[in-house]
Amino acid sequence: MGGGHSRHEPDWGAIRAQQEAEARARAAAEAARQEAERAAQAARAEAERLKREAEQARRRFEAEQAEAARRAQAAREEAERQRREREQAEQAARAAREAAEAWAREERQRAERLAREAEEERCRQRAAQEAARQAAIAAQQEHERQQRAREEENRRLQAEKEAAERAAQRAAEEARQAQAAREEAERQLQDGTRPVVTPTPEEYSAFRAKMQHTEGFFHVAVSGIAGSGKSSLVNGFRGKHNMDLDAAAVGVNETTLVVARYPDPNPSSRFVWYDVPGAGTLKVPDWKYFNDQGLFVFDCIIVVVNNRFTATDVAILSNARRFGIPAFIVRSKADQHIRNLMKDIGYNSDDEGGNKASYFARARDQYVAESIRSIRTNLQEANIPDQPVYLVSNVALQATVTGKTPKKMLDEVKLLTDLASTAQRHV
Repeated sequence: MGGGHSRHEPDWGAIRAQQEAEARARAAAEAARQEAERAAQAARAEAERLKREAEQARRRFEAEQAEAARRAQAAREEAERQRREREQAEQAARAAREAAEAWAREERQRAERLAREAEEERCRQRAAQEAARQAAIAAQQEHERQQRAREEENRRLQAEKEAAERAAQRAAEEARQAQAAREEAERQLQDGTRPVVTPTPEEYSAFRAKMQHTEGFFHVAVSGIAGSGKSSLVNGFRGKHNMDLDAAAVGVNETTLVVARYPDPNPSSRFVWYDVPGAGTLKVPDWKYFNDQGLFVFDCIIVVVNNRFTATDVAILSNARRFGIPAFIVRSKADQHIRNLMKDIGYNSDDEGGNKASYFARARDQYVAESIRSIRTNLQEANIPDQPVYLVSNVALQATVTGKTPKKMLDEVKLLTDLASTAQRHV
């Protein structure tokens, strides 16, 4: 290569390699295309096969559906046929049953008619028999009635005879009792006591009005013989001293001439106290005391006794039991009686060295024992059941009522407690 311009030569090896690569690529692409074509054809063939199978399946299903519809139609027609046959059979059975029932009904009615006719015939026969029996009974009863009437008349005559005899005997007994009662009344009048007299309703109402009896209150009569300390006891119950302006009057002689009414000063108390005139004076005879003082209208009676029972005390207690009125036996002036006993057993108030407390205890015990023994004996002699006796001092009672605690006490608290319990049951 001489001296002119050099020329670039192609790389034939590279070109050949490139062409071979392109040829191989084309061959691979063709092969891939052909393979894809074959696969597509296979897929189309498979799809066609599946389509044919689906169509066959559809046709089989439609055929089966048509067959099922046909069979269902046939079943429905068969069922309808059987239903019609069943209805026809039921109609035939119903008709047969109705015919049988109609026949049975007619037979039953005929049998019932025959039974009624037979029963009516039996009833007619029984009625005839009963009429005959009743006629026989009536005849027998009439015979017995006449016989009883004769016997009753005989008994009535006998009873009238016996009643007349009893009436005669009763008249004789009443005459004897009247004579005995008259003799007893005369004896009682001679003895200074009055026969038992029951107040009339008019007397009862009049005394309640006179005593100003008030519902809801407890009315207590303080009664007893003259000079037993009734007025002082009333003052003690009301918490009053004898010298207070509104206290019951007290004195050596009997000061109470009429029943005096004393309401309790405590506004919450339901007690009303009555100072009753003493018996045994010229003003109030013993035998008139209970009824004439109207003690039968009180809710409670306190019988104030002295050293021993009197006929008045016995009459009050007996009549209180007869009228169902609670009665309390009270012996008042206990402090005075104990002081007198202290002197009797040797106490000298001028002897400063004497043991006053010891003398008081001895005198008090002796007073309590003697009082209880005396009252019990008096109750037994009067044929009155035993009951407590309350020994009180009016001074101690007044102090207790006003809320104080006296140094020397006997039965004051017990008396007040028992009275309150009785009032609580009564009001």
